[in-house]
Amino acid sequence: MPSLNPIPRLSLTGFAIATALAGTTPALADQFKQAADGAAIDCTVSQRELTRFALVEDQFASVSKISSGYPYSDFAVSNEPLRGDIYVSIPETFAARSISFFATTKKGQVYKFACRIEAVGAQQVFITNPALGQNAAVRFEKASAPEDTAVRLIRAMASDELIEGYEIRSLGGLPARVGDFEIQLVSDYRGAAFTGKVLRIANRTDGPVTLDADALAPAGTLALAFGKDELAPGEATSAYLVTDAGAFSHD
Repeated sequence: MPSLNPIPRLSLTGFAIATALAGTTPALADQFKQAADGAAIDCTVSQRELTRFALVEDQFASVSKISSGYPYSDFAVSNEPLRGDIYVSIPETFAARSISFFATTKKGQVYKFACRIEAVGAQQVFITNPALGQNAAVRFEKASAPEDTAVRLIRAMASDELIEGYEIRSLGGLPARVGDFEIQLVSDYRGAAFTGKVLRIANRTDGPVTLDADALAPAGTLALAFGKDELAPGEATSAYLVTDAGAFSHD
């Protein structure tokens, strides 16, 4: 478990992480969509491999689409009943460059999907309806004082735990060199009032360094923790940053 450091102040070198976050472009392999009931969702499906559609805090109940009656000109949709996901596959003889269908969820939401067909590998599309997750995120955040909630969020990130109502995204951003460090944005946890970020910090100097939470924390930080505080040359560790929701957004 990483040491937990509430951050009471910001020194000038605290701009290191802020600069890295501002300059990092996530390399998203998966597709993340936010949608309200009745919304149209634009996405990409694989031409030759499966595309998975998964709902956050909900499950698919049924899918409606037009069928031509000819298997070679119809795309296939299968339901995975345990998790409530759906999988779309495109036959080699399918001539159209896009597909569309409607999906109804177990919580009564209806979404329209309009998807481009592209020659890409297997895809995953994650759909979040903010109206469904907001109350759960608020309950998590209101269960303790803000400082304690930040610590609970750090512990969840360090343990790779799911938090009900939080949108969790794996980002895999490219590393950014800032001073003596190389900083990479790995993932983030988005709730109602808090945002947590998991980073990888590497020592790019020829000597050992001590990570100082007070010095590295960007403005607006509620808490910052490191997997380890002492890094040998070339060594890396995880960092867990908690800020107010919306800080350093990449949307």
